[in-house]
Amino acid sequence: MNPRQTSAAPPESGETVSFDSEALIVVDAQDRVLGYGTKAELHRGSGTLHRAFSIFLFNSKGEVLLQRRSEQKPLWPGYWSNTCCSHPRQGESNGIATQRRLKEELGVAAPLSFTHQFRYQAQFDDFGAEHELCSVYVGCTDATPSPNPQEISDWQWISPNALDDWLDRTPETLTPWFKIEWAALRSGHHADTLESIGLKWHPGGA
Repeated sequence: MNPRQTSAAPPESGETVSFDSEALIVVDAQDRVLGYGTKAELHRGSGTLHRAFSIFLFNSKGEVLLQRRSEQKPLWPGYWSNTCCSHPRQGESNGIATQRRLKEELGVAAPLSFTHQFRYQAQFDDFGAEHELCSVYVGCTDATPSPNPQEISDWQWISPNALDDWLDRTPETLTPWFKIEWAALRSGHHADTLESIGLKWHPGGA
């Protein structure tokens, strides 16, 4: 499947909002803080477990906002993924970090609801890995994104059923964490939270 592109060509430059030197939060599997490390350090080799978050924004039509990661990204450049994903920095709560990152990457804000937390490790060849204890949030907005081209090369709204079809046909075009998270949201286990933001899904379908 060739994703339908809905965004205009991005400007050639944007504000730098990600830094290899930013201090992230190292945790154990129970989310206990063990210390801190730079983003570059924690993504080397097979990765060091650290806190992260993923956000899924939906519009009033029930479509989900996807982004295509910038080609400048060291890990999974050019892959399609969920609305926004990043890390809280040292001394920063998830509540602050999620809103900061929505503004930095997409120029939007939205109330968010927590669905679940999960641990995963994904290797990107010899360049490094993600090893995260990731908290997943959902929210709603009809705002038009203004993506930061240093972070995002394209974006689109897509229906859940069309996204399911995309995953069946060309899963290799999507990030590994997104595939885990979308399966969890479609499983029915988080139906109450999804219904609270206006999504009434049956398990495994819209």
